[in-house]
Amino acid sequence: MAASTDSETLLTPVAPASACSGELRDIFSPHASELLRSCIHCGLCLGACPTYRENGNENDSPRGRLYLMKGLADGRLEPTPDVTQHLDLCLDCRACETACPSGVHYGSILESTRESIEKTRTPGAGESFLRWLFFKELFPHHNRLALVTKVLRFVQKSGLRSAAHSLGLVHMLPKRLRDLEAQQPDLSEKPFREHAPAVFPAWGGEPKMRVAFFTGCVMDLFMGGIHRATVRTLQAHGCEVLTVHGQACCGALAFHAGDGEAGRSLARRNVTLFEGLDVDAIVNNSAGCGAALKEYGELLPGEPRAEAFSKLNRDVSEVLAGLEPLVELKPIEKTICYDEPCHLLHGQKISAPPKKVMQRIPGLKWVTLPDAEFCCGAAGIYNLTQPKMAGKVLARKIDAIKSTGAEIVVTGNPGCLLQIRQGCKQAGLSCEVLHPMELFARALPNEVI
Repeated sequence: MAASTDSETLLTPVAPASACSGELRDIFSPHASELLRSCIHCGLCLGACPTYRENGNENDSPRGRLYLMKGLADGRLEPTPDVTQHLDLCLDCRACETACPSGVHYGSILESTRESIEKTRTPGAGESFLRWLFFKELFPHHNRLALVTKVLRFVQKSGLRSAAHSLGLVHMLPKRLRDLEAQQPDLSEKPFREHAPAVFPAWGGEPKMRVAFFTGCVMDLFMGGIHRATVRTLQAHGCEVLTVHGQACCGALAFHAGDGEAGRSLARRNVTLFEGLDVDAIVNNSAGCGAALKEYGELLPGEPRAEAFSKLNRDVSEVLAGLEPLVELKPIEKTICYDEPCHLLHGQKISAPPKKVMQRIPGLKWVTLPDAEFCCGAAGIYNLTQPKMAGKVLARKIDAIKSTGAEIVVTGNPGCLLQIRQGCKQAGLSCEVLHPMELFARALPNEVI
């Protein structure tokens, strides 16, 4: 490997190995250790990596990080801040997996490494608070997250939020909370699941397919309108849609952050809830959730129920691409560009289906988004934990969007929607940022057939 000086310094073996490095070696996933050996160090991943593109540091490339992770797994390196900062800076976008000729499962290795490191270190106060808030108190408890949503909705609708901004009170919050506050979506629409019937019938009579709808947590409560648009679109293609109440968060954010215990607990809850349903597929409309759901079999090794669950999961575009709409679509005379969500393109290897479905809408003028395959910097809660790098990555995305002159930007992941909307707003762009299902629902007739 043509490593940088920094890489060579970091990879100097520790001698003798300390108790900390030995402990890390003992708990590091054997599966991840095996996967590490598949890297041939060719460097084709470097150009696909958003963080390497920003700073040119080999330590912040997939190849460099694999060297670091192998050193940790072998006990040659300590999980010191000098080492772990390069792993923390990774977006886990998996673009390197698409570029890799050897098929290295970088995401699995990274998440296994992060989980191992989390068992040997004490994070700072800010990070500890975010981990406690999201992974312990909110995402595992839908009712608590629902309560937070109701409070935020009241603050928005009552004018308190506008007043707080006008009076400058928001600036009294810590920066990470200010950033979180700035990205909250418009909550004028109600949550989806608590108002949904058990079954949405297919339009046109006899259903072509029967699907269960995975609604998740943030999408269900914060973006109920997208879910309703998704269901209407499925119905218009002849699908009967089951609403499964009691669902838990998919666990993706926990896995990405190295909290495997929390992620596996959520995964088992979902596997149990959906087990035994008589459906053709379990459908989701979130790229990040979908990637995690399809990996339950790998994340819960030795559990056949999890493998069966994963095989049933489909992104909504995969299902719709194989069906034809039962209604005549209304034209939408707009210029649009499509941003590829990382965990749809790189995590699930899905690119053509969303575009195929949207291209059925008459009147759309498509323009190509430069570097559509690159991350926008959202990456779960990355834009909160690594705001500086997230800002740099987002700036490139917004510049690319601006160059297209598009009136609508379409992307299929909740974090991407919030991140790109905020970036466009800050840049003074007037374009809408929509989910593919929101766009398609606009083309549906108002009446139900």
